[in-house]
Parts: sequence; C-alpha cells; structure tokens
Amino acid sequence: MTQTTTWDIVVVGSANSDYLIRGPKLPLPGETIQGETFLAAPGGKGANQAVAAARLGARVAFVARIGKDERGQALMANLQAQGVDTSYVVQDEQAATGVALIMVGQGGEKQILTAPGANHQLAVVDVEAAQAAIASTKVVLAQLEAPLEVVQAAFRLGREAGARTVLDPAPAVPLANELLQEVDLIRPNSSEAEVITGVKVTDPDSARQAAGILLQRGVGAVAMQAGDAGNLLIWPEGECWLPKVPVQSIDATGAGDAFAAAIAVALAENQPWSEAGRFANAAAAIATTGFGAQTALPTRSAIMSLLATT
Repeated sequence: MTQTTTWDIVVVGSANSDYLIRGPKLPLPGETIQGETFLAAPGGKGANQAVAAARLGARVAFVARIGKDERGQALMANLQAQGVDTSYVVQDEQAATGVALIMVGQGGEKQILTAPGANHQLAVVDVEAAQAAIASTKVVLAQLEAPLEVVQAAFRLGREAGARTVLDPAPAVPLANELLQEVDLIRPNSSEAEVITGVKVTDPDSARQAAGILLQRGVGAVAMQAGDAGNLLIWPEGECWLPKVPVQSIDATGAGDAFAAAIAVALAENQPWSEAGRFANAAAAIATTGFGAQTALPTRSAIMSLLATT
C-alpha cells in the first residue's frame, strides 16, 4: 500500500531563545573578553532544523515543548512565520522556554551553554499525540536535545509508517544499538562520533573507521564530519567524500542543523545519496557565512548557486 504523505519532514526536538555574542576569541576559564556583536534570536536544534527544511521548500511539522512565557510565544510566532506547522508544539505550564548562551570567536568557533527548560519535558505522550503527522511524513528528523526515549518513539512510529529517519546526535551521549537500528541516516560531527564509537575522528580514514562501527551497529548510512577537511558520506553500497566548501565563514552556529535539515529534505525528494550529500554540504557552508543560527540558514536558490560554482 502506497503511503499518503501530508508532510515532507516531521522534526522532533528542541526550541530555545538564543543569546549570542561574537568577540575576537573565546574566553579561557576565568577570563573576560570584550565582545563586538550581540544578537538575540530564535534557536534550538529542533527549531533550527524545522525552519531550515521549510526554507528549502519542504512541508514541515514540528513536535516540541516551549514554556508558556513571552519567549515561548515569540518562538511560536517565528516558527509560524517561517512556514512551520506548530500544531504539535506544546506550551508547558511549569517549565520555562529553553535558553542557549552562545559565544563565537573570530574564526567561527563557538562555545554553548544551555538551560533546556521545557525541552526536557518533551515526552513520549507528545510524540503519540503527533502520531497522525508522523504516520504521514516522508522523513522524521530528530536531535538529542530531546529525551532519548522520545526520539526512539518517534523513529519507531515513523518507520512503521514507511518514513525514513535522520538523527543529528547532538549533544553527544552514548547511544544503544536499539536506537541506532531505528536510524536510516546519522550525522555526527567529530566529537559526537568519538563519544558514540570511541574512535577519535581527525581525517577521512578515522571517519571511515567510526562510520564502519556505526554501520555494524545497525545504522543505515552515516554522514560523518572528518575533522576540518570535510564530510564523509557512507552507505552500504558506497561512499562519497564531501570536501569543505570554500566560503568566508564567520559563525559555525547552525551549520550542523543546516546540514541535517538539507539532507533530510533531499532524502524526502528521493535524491541519490551522493547528490543529497552535496546539497547538505553546501547548505552547511552557507550557514557559516552569517551570524546566528536561523538568521543564516540558506534558501534553495543560494545552495544551487553555490553548487554551480564549486
């Protein structure tokens, strides 16, 4: 029986208020640095990915929890303005909307401290309430700013309905095979890959080693950051090297979210692995050229323009 799809992507994850400061370098412990630029903006990996997918033309529904406060109302309004369906965003009566404090150095490197708030109250019952959406989507996309049991429940429901699943395993925690076996594509950066596999990833060879472990543990495919050189995309029948795209990077915040969302959109469109990887790699590169996460997320036309010239 052919699946009837209402959504291209259902994102299950977090929504935060982001407060960013950019300075000449990141402070050392006990050190105070005078910053140059301040930005208050909507964020959270789940919301970032939902907005990124919608900006690329996908039909997107979002499953999340925010606080019943002014910041939560602002996040909800922004999601709706970006074309994301918020029917399954729950306003928590007790917990505050999540917050992220982000420091960005001159070269785009970052440090982030979060207070998850309502994000940690997202529950399996919220996923079950969104079952109709999950059963009618092409891809379920999740991160680990939501509880693990929530992610696993969403992936299980999605796969039962014929959807593909994409996991951005951030922030990094060890993952059980039971969850990994529900994942069609995992997209870890180098540090996350080390936490999950025990392999220190610094180059394509070590990325290939870590990806092999993930494939053995049940993941369908791996898009692995290989240090600063680029990304390695591996699936059972092949692999594709995605070199770092030469752009003027000023802030890496949201680049991983742009990659995860873009590759989810490409999979929803049934693009081949190699083309999906190139599309996502370009999206991540563009996301580093602006300050902030959602403010720098690319459009499809920007991605296609970059691909045409690189």
